[in-house]
Amino acid sequence: MTIDFRTLANIGIRNLTPYQPGKPIEEVERELGIQSVIKLASNENPLGPSPKAIQAAEHALSAAHIYPDGNCYEFKQTLAAFLSIRTEQITVGNGSENLLELVVKAFLNPDETAIISQYAFLTIPIILKSYGIQIKVAPAIHWGHDVRHIIQAIDKKTKMIFLVNPNNPTGTYTHANDFELLMQSIPPHIIVICDEAYSEYISHHDYPNTLSLLAHYPNLIITRTFSKAYGLAALRIGYAISSSEVADILNRARLPFNVNTIASHAACAALADHKHVERSIQVNNEGMQQLESSLKSLNLSFIPSIANFITIDVGHAVTVYQNLLREGVIVRPLHAYDMPRHIRVTIGTEAQNTRFLAALVKCVQYEKSD
Repeated sequence: MTIDFRTLANIGIRNLTPYQPGKPIEEVERELGIQSVIKLASNENPLGPSPKAIQAAEHALSAAHIYPDGNCYEFKQTLAAFLSIRTEQITVGNGSENLLELVVKAFLNPDETAIISQYAFLTIPIILKSYGIQIKVAPAIHWGHDVRHIIQAIDKKTKMIFLVNPNNPTGTYTHANDFELLMQSIPPHIIVICDEAYSEYISHHDYPNTLSLLAHYPNLIITRTFSKAYGLAALRIGYAISSSEVADILNRARLPFNVNTIASHAACAALADHKHVERSIQVNNEGMQQLESSLKSLNLSFIPSIANFITIDVGHAVTVYQNLLREGVIVRPLHAYDMPRHIRVTIGTEAQNTRFLAALVKCVQYEKSD
């Protein structure tokens, strides 16, 4: 007897399209029979983790047979001191995606609605759909979130608003005044999740200081990660900052041991290595200038970004993406975001950026010749 297991699956999962991460280097080298591939697809730190974080992780391996501290006491103490917040405001997670899911799991019911913006980080609608949550999509303006459209989308069923700031994959950001307008305009029972995965890279004066707003808006939750500027993507550690009351609910929904000992020790050491983060930011700023200048000279349009990636209009993104793979460069085509002309490219080292640009020239010319 044959069983169609899709019919047995939960309705929210049955027709879900899984998130497609950037291709691993090893897979491309194996499939195409090439070597020295570079990956500029997943917004990783090209410098890697702090040497101090690596040392801390190696030291923690000696206790790998012992379950982690489920409350992450040391990590919370270190992070609270670093951010000048209370440990009771912190929820830890296996990357920030785990925390986004925790928020949905803890607060949303299937008869309630969440609002996201057009072009928002694709993981968020995947999480919402998996829990059977209804989604309202607020139209973007100039590829970025528009808070007025978000406010207009609120109805009686609205329980949650997701704001990715800066947004992935567009690199656009919500200014402080607009963010304040959003918080002032919504009822206090609507929870706002501000995902700030790239916040360490940002120095713009008009970027919202969300930590300072927590005392005024207890319905605000901030999520951040160690996967980007801190270079710990493989270890999967992130955190949420909220009121202690909200954190209490999130920790009720959190499964025990969702952050491992190696990750928490590495994160503590990464927080202490200010010079490595400063160097990472400097490399990113210089790389962004390098790419922007070259793209302008090539007459290729791009979306101005304040993160560690840039999104480029290359005409037919999938074709250019495939041709770049043959040149040994992995980027991200954005057809899943309904952006079929665009690729997203991580800012790499100067050498990686130079190699990408040389490959892009070849691939775009090939695309135009077709």
